[in-house]
Amino acid sequence: MNDGARERAGDDVLVRARGLQVHFPVRSKGVRRRRTGEVRAVDGVDLDIRRGETLGLVGESGCGKSTLGNALLRLVEPTAGTVEFDGTDVTALGARELRALRRRAVMVFQDPYASLDPRTTVGQTVAEPLQVHGLHRGAEARAARVAELLELVGLDPSVASRYPHEFSGGQRQRVGIARALAGEPDFVVCDEAIASLDVSVQAQVLNLLRDLQQRLGLTYLFVSHDLAAVRHVSDRIAVMYLGRVVEVGDADAVSTRPQHPYAQALLSAVPLPSPAAERRRERIVLSGDVPSATRVPSGCRFRTRCPRAFAPCPDVDPALQEVEPAHTAACHLHGVVGVPVAEQRRPA
Repeated sequence: MNDGARERAGDDVLVRARGLQVHFPVRSKGVRRRRTGEVRAVDGVDLDIRRGETLGLVGESGCGKSTLGNALLRLVEPTAGTVEFDGTDVTALGARELRALRRRAVMVFQDPYASLDPRTTVGQTVAEPLQVHGLHRGAEARAARVAELLELVGLDPSVASRYPHEFSGGQRQRVGIARALAGEPDFVVCDEAIASLDVSVQAQVLNLLRDLQQRLGLTYLFVSHDLAAVRHVSDRIAVMYLGRVVEVGDADAVSTRPQHPYAQALLSAVPLPSPAAERRRERIVLSGDVPSATRVPSGCRFRTRCPRAFAPCPDVDPALQEVEPAHTAACHLHGVVGVPVAEQRRPA
């Protein structure tokens, strides 16, 4: 745990989501495209991100992690629920206010090549937020700021005249980070920011992000399917499954004492550095496939794959509840309000 980040965070919540939903309509094919259902990508998320911390968001591909990150910045429109940024309701902002928010809350995208305009030089790319928000007016002042930002992310300012195809993947991601920092933001969503990079480059980018956080006082939502990487950079970890956050806690607690069966299965899939320990441990192998987000199971949405499902799971949708100090999980194994104890241990 980053002690400095913990001290800065305290109880000061920078981003707060309550009942957040993002549903996408499913339409039939043909001329008359009628609505036949909806994809419940994010389906009732409550989440707090404290000022100065890194909150890791981990889960399988398709669980809604990236959609949640986009919804917090209103890059996709929420279907229901609220998002507050520094006390302001983001979902109620008009176009002008939303544009001002874009300076304080930004995203670093997964693919560092697709997120950069191939026809625009690196210097022009990094300077674009300065122009949009009216910062460092004048060509000379903007060029100086661009040089400063490139140096900040470990690039030589002389590369400002080059194009994205002239850089490696890691260098392109550094350009993306420089662009995100141009407006001097408070909150950065890192959406699978290292997923497309080589392993050695991943470590460099992770170290860069941590260094920038300490120097600039940034708050991160670090979205990834890689629990090992999330554990390395995060102060707290939130585990997501099929549109819902099912566990939240300090990084050490979630990594060593996961309380939700899905989080336990994720952790068991992370390779151990010791071959002997790797051979001895028992892996948790989940049966079945992830259910479709258009047909979410009743009750606990993880019950169709959970090896420990019992009586309440098909009927009662579990809410996040505290299982130890500052550690919550949405699982009936930790008790079901209003269900007799005898019923709670009966197999489903």
